[in-house]
Amino acid sequence: MKKILVVGLGLIGGSLAMALRGFEDFEVVGAVRSQSTYSKAAERHAADRLTFDPAGELPGADVVVLCQDPAGIIGFLREHRDRFKPGCLIWDVCGVKTAVMEAAQCLPAGVDFIGCHPMAGKEVSGIGNAEGGLFRNTHFIVTPGPGSTREHLDLLGRMADWCRFGDVIVTTPERHDEMIAYTSQLMHVIAVSVCDNDELFSCKGFEGGSFRDCTRVAALDAAMWTQLFTFNAPALAKVVGTLENRMRQYREAIEAGDQDALRAMLAQASDRKKQI
Repeated sequence: MKKILVVGLGLIGGSLAMALRGFEDFEVVGAVRSQSTYSKAAERHAADRLTFDPAGELPGADVVVLCQDPAGIIGFLREHRDRFKPGCLIWDVCGVKTAVMEAAQCLPAGVDFIGCHPMAGKEVSGIGNAEGGLFRNTHFIVTPGPGSTREHLDLLGRMADWCRFGDVIVTTPERHDEMIAYTSQLMHVIAVSVCDNDELFSCKGFEGGSFRDCTRVAALDAAMWTQLFTFNAPALAKVVGTLENRMRQYREAIEAGDQDALRAMLAQASDRKKQI
């Protein structure tokens, strides 16, 4: 059998390992670091086989899926660049692409790295919350490398179909990071900013669906999201600045009691949301 090695069985890695089981003629091997994750992954049958030694699996792995945080992925590529099987496909699930794709340039010729980002997740983390159906009808973003082969792109497409992704979006690392700064990272900045308020602990009984929806992602992994924000700092700072300017315009209209300006801004935003 061929082998898919999934490095890191957290929420996304564990869900991918579950979803990929049974794919064509591949054995799915899950690499973990802790005994706790190993036990939970074994209990949930998250992979065909589990290991504490990803480096030892690399020479025989036809596909390697890196599911660590950004720094972990970059470090793994650099540390093990000479252990990957010649002709193998490596892809990742990281929420930033430019920094990871640049790090992948250390790989030898013939090792194909394709940046990926499954647009799926939960407000909770860990293998205990993983599920094989997590990716059903979600977007799968792909940023091919300069030497990516049609064979590997087709293989990645078949894996995406097997995992029940709704579609595959092919783009550049730079465009990915610009868009994700707006559609994902900015939403997390808003959520944590709303929760960083003393009124949070006195709002019980006054919070409705809009408050819960807005703050749903605020219970995040602070260490990982610090990395994501930092690695995508230019794009994220730009969209935060745009939001700050727009919020200032709303504040000024509210303070001035300018109903015409406020109504126009609200109507424009409402129409844009209805269109999309």
